[in-house]
Amino acid sequence: MSDKSSEIEDQEPGDELFEHYNYIADKGQEKLRIDKFLMDRIANTSRNKIQIAAHNGNILVNKNPVKPNYKVKPDDEISIVLPYPVRNLELIPENISLEITYEDNDLCVVNKPANLVVHPGYGNYSGTLVNGLLYHFDNLPELPSDYFGRPGLVHRLDKHTTGLMVVAKTENTLTHLAKQFFDRTTFRRYQALVWGDFEEDEGTVDLYIGRSIKNRKLMVGYPDQDQGKHAVTHYKVIERFGYVTLIECKLETGRTHQIRAHMKHIGHPLFNDLEYGGDSVVKGTSFTKYKQFVENCFQLLPGQALHAKSLGFVHPKSGQELIFDSELPSYFQEVIEKWRRYTSAKS
Repeated sequence: MSDKSSEIEDQEPGDELFEHYNYIADKGQEKLRIDKFLMDRIANTSRNKIQIAAHNGNILVNKNPVKPNYKVKPDDEISIVLPYPVRNLELIPENISLEITYEDNDLCVVNKPANLVVHPGYGNYSGTLVNGLLYHFDNLPELPSDYFGRPGLVHRLDKHTTGLMVVAKTENTLTHLAKQFFDRTTFRRYQALVWGDFEEDEGTVDLYIGRSIKNRKLMVGYPDQDQGKHAVTHYKVIERFGYVTLIECKLETGRTHQIRAHMKHIGHPLFNDLEYGGDSVVKGTSFTKYKQFVENCFQLLPGQALHAKSLGFVHPKSGQELIFDSELPSYFQEVIEKWRRYTSAKS
C-alpha cells in the first residue's frame, strides 16, 4: 500500500503557513478509512487534526470533499491542506503591547507594528508577536473550551512590514483558515511606496520565486518552476510622485518576500528596503539637497515602506464574511506627505 506520489507544497513555508499534500493510492490499495490512510503518511500529525481537516472540507478525493470515514480505493487521487506544524520551541508569554483590531472566541485580528518578528525562531526566541499573543490569550477572562494553548498562524508578515494578520485560537478555526488561504479566497490588499514611475496604471508580475544562490535570505525571480515557486502579484498605481510611486498590491500567492522580490525584479524596489536595494537613491537627481531629502525620508521609516492594509475572510464558525481595514502608520503617512510637498514644489 505505497503511494505513487507524495508532494508537500510548502516544505519551506512562505508568508502563508500551511502544507498541501497530494497522494495517489496504489492499484492494489485495500479499502481503508482515509483518516487512517493519511495518518500513516503524514508526519507530526494526529487523527484528530485529520478529522478536523475533513470536517472543514480540507480533504479531497478525486477533487470532491470527503468525510473522515471515507474508504480509500485503488487509484484515488487524494489531497489535504493542513496548518503548518508548530515549531518545537518553548513559548513564553510576554506582556507585549498589541493592537487588537477584532477578537472573539475563535480568532483575533492584529494590526502588527514594525520591528516585531511574528514568531520565535533562530535569533528571535522571545519578544515576538506569538509571545505577546500567548500572554494576551492567557489573561482573557474566558477562552474557548477547545483552545489549544498557543496562537494559530496561517500567514505572517516580515519584521518591518506592518498591518493586519488573523490569528486562530482553536484547531478548527486554524484548519478552516488554512483552507481559505490555500484556495485564495481571502481578501488581502497591501500598500507600498516603491522607487520609480510606472508607464501603466496597473499591471501583473507573474514570476517564479526562489531563494538566491548568493544570499539564502533573499528571494529572486526565476524563469521556471525548477528553481522557484509560482508567484503572482497584481498592482495598481494610487499616487505618483515622479521618482517614487504609491501602489496597491493584491496577492494571488503568498510567497516569502513576494512583493519585495517582485518589485525589485521589475525595477521598482520598495522605498527604504535594505535587503532589496531600496535604501539608496534609485531614481532622481544627483543634487545634494535631493539626496538629503531622501535620507530624511529614510530616517522616518524603520524598514521597507510596506503595509498590509486590508484583510478579509469568512468566519469559520458564523460563515459571515469579515473585512478589516487599517490606516497606514503615521511615519508612513508622513513620508508620503513629504513626497507630496516635494512634488508640488518641484512642479
